[in-house]
Amino acid sequence: MTFRSPPSEKRMRHVLSSFLALHWTIVFALLAYICMAGSRGITTALGVLGLPIQGSKFPALENIAVVAPLSIALLIVAVLFCWAFVETLLNTAARPDAGESVARIAFISASILLSLILIGGVAQGIDGLFMIVAIQLTALLASYVAVLAERRSALVAMNLHEADVRTASRMAMAAAHGSLLSRISGRPETKPGGSR
Repeated sequence: MTFRSPPSEKRMRHVLSSFLALHWTIVFALLAYICMAGSRGITTALGVLGLPIQGSKFPALENIAVVAPLSIALLIVAVLFCWAFVETLLNTAARPDAGESVARIAFISASILLSLILIGGVAQGIDGLFMIVAIQLTALLASYVAVLAERRSALVAMNLHEADVRTASRMAMAAAHGSLLSRISGRPETKPGGSR
C-alpha cells in the first residue's frame, strides 16, 4: 500500500514558480501593449524599463516595420510565460515537473529577445541601453534559477517522502509476517524489545 502526497501539498511546492511565471507574463504583456499603443510605443516602453529617451531623436523607433515585430515578439514571450503559469497550476498534482520545459523555453526566448533589443538599440545609437538590458537579463536569470531550485527541492522532498513510506511499509509487512509466523507455530509473539 502506497501513500501519496495530497495534491494541495504538491501545488504548494510550486508557488514561487507560479508567481514568477505570472510576473513575467504581466511584464512582457504590458511591454507589448505599450509598444502597440500610440505612435511612440517603443520609446515609452524603454521609459517604463528605466531609460527615458526622446522619440524625436530616433524616428526609426516609430516605424511600423520596427514596432510590429517587436510587439509580436513581446506578446509571444508573454504567452509562453502564461502557458508555463497555467501548466504549473493545472498539472503539478499529476506531474511534479509540469511546465518545466515551457518555462525553460519562455526564459530562453525572453533572453534572446532582450539581447536583440540591445543589439537593435546599439545599432540605433541609444545610450544607456546596455545597463537596462543587463538588469533585466539578471532578473530573468535569477528567476530561472529560483524556479529550478524550487522544482528540484520539490522532487527531492517527494522522493524522500516516498522512500520513508516504502521503509515504513516494509517494516509493517515484516512485523505482520513475524506475527503471523509466531501464531502459526504456536510460539508466543516476540515484542520489538526482544521480550515475550
